[in-house]
Amino acid sequence: MKNYFNSIAILLCLFSLIDSFSLSAQTPSGYSQDVENKIKQVEENLGGWVKIEGRTNWTLQQRMVHYKIHGLSIAVVHNYQIEWARAYGWADSAEKRPVTIQTVFQAASISKSLNAVGVLKLVQDKKLDLYTDINNYLTTWKFPYDSLSKNKKITIINLLSHTAGLSVHGFPGYAKGDTIPSIVEILDGKRPANSPAVRSQFEPGLKFQYSGGGTTISQLIVMDITHQPYDKFMWENVLKPMGMTASFYTQAPPPDRLSSLATAYEEDGKEVKGKYHIYPEEAPAGLWTNPTDLCKYIIETQLSYQGKSNKVLSPEFTRLRLTPYIDASAALGVFIDKKGDAKYFGHNGANEGFRCEYVGSLEDGNGLAVMVNSDNGGILHEIINSVALVYGWKDFYKPVEKKVVSLTTEQLKALEGKYQFQFRKGDTAYIRIIVKDNSIVLKQLWDGQEIPFLAESDLAFFNPDFPFILKFSKDADGTVNQVLALDRDLWKRAKE
Repeated sequence: MKNYFNSIAILLCLFSLIDSFSLSAQTPSGYSQDVENKIKQVEENLGGWVKIEGRTNWTLQQRMVHYKIHGLSIAVVHNYQIEWARAYGWADSAEKRPVTIQTVFQAASISKSLNAVGVLKLVQDKKLDLYTDINNYLTTWKFPYDSLSKNKKITIINLLSHTAGLSVHGFPGYAKGDTIPSIVEILDGKRPANSPAVRSQFEPGLKFQYSGGGTTISQLIVMDITHQPYDKFMWENVLKPMGMTASFYTQAPPPDRLSSLATAYEEDGKEVKGKYHIYPEEAPAGLWTNPTDLCKYIIETQLSYQGKSNKVLSPEFTRLRLTPYIDASAALGVFIDKKGDAKYFGHNGANEGFRCEYVGSLEDGNGLAVMVNSDNGGILHEIINSVALVYGWKDFYKPVEKKVVSLTTEQLKALEGKYQFQFRKGDTAYIRIIVKDNSIVLKQLWDGQEIPFLAESDLAFFNPDFPFILKFSKDADGTVNQVLALDRDLWKRAKE
């Protein structure tokens, strides 16, 4: 599936100190010895995109320290049941309040998956039509079409599949004490809103472009059609029927729930001011939940897809929700990923001080959800990879095998210099390559961040934490003259 938070900004951080915290599991056992053995295997086999010859996989404890993670929670689905759930570290380090499996985290963009369930419930109940102009349903605000939409109307299915051609990828949220804008002020980009207006960037139905702004429009449609607060509608029609009783969309969080909230932490480990941000954009970013509740949603989706449950959506509408629309992987509030012969549905999320992801298989009842109260999300995929290995998810995790080679000081020094750094086609920045501790380091000139790389040859280097490669080239006289930065998929295509 697509990961819209795997940008170079995320890649080139993660280098600060954090207060110490407990990494022991905070949840009593009660599981069989077989399940306990699987949990231990998961905890000891975190793997990244690359497998380095002669090196073992990381442990969960090692990676929580590496990424400066205060707290982490995970739940695993096997054979359409939650097989186990565990929590590690601190929900709030200053208060010495541990994470438990009941602790709720901000689900960020995972909110869009449950939002799509709620919107499709209204379609199923014949209160909405997926293919009708959204302005037919909006009463408190109308979308201002202009020439960029080319006289084409935006539909609800466009909003849910990110094919409406709309702006505003995501939202920064609001600190405690800020004046919170209305949904209409957010959509028009008017103060006190801190995000731009949601407007057309190209005609709807043309292509995929991720837009939390579009999802926010769907929130207003729900409110205008039902004449209810969005959070109340979602509780009564989606969360409660699925058994997600620890979850809520209410922003700001209700006072009686404050003791169950995880505190948000920045990438350097410092507490987010006010402990967390408030997101009035509830549909795209406002859900508070935990991995156990998310796994209830995963299981209901799987069973409904198989025609065995309809707690909220009928099997017909569940299959529609999981069918990509226009884009090859973007379905309705969810992304579909194919691994070998198996298909998986999922979504990730990134709010201020929170990262999370869930994955569920469509055919065999496997899945998991993992959440951290940190801006460092690299550990998520490593945990998912470990679960896939331990539970035998065929073709899901296939790391690239590499061998680290030793280079002479002369070989390394030949690479030093200032380069115009090409991350993707059309994206450039200036960086400097320096040598430190007998390895090369990429230094960002705009903020001084430094990233070390391992050598696989005298001209190719990789970062084991992220699918990121540096490839140098030489001119006719043997002088190194260029460096190309590639993610894993681009690198594979470059070699083929």
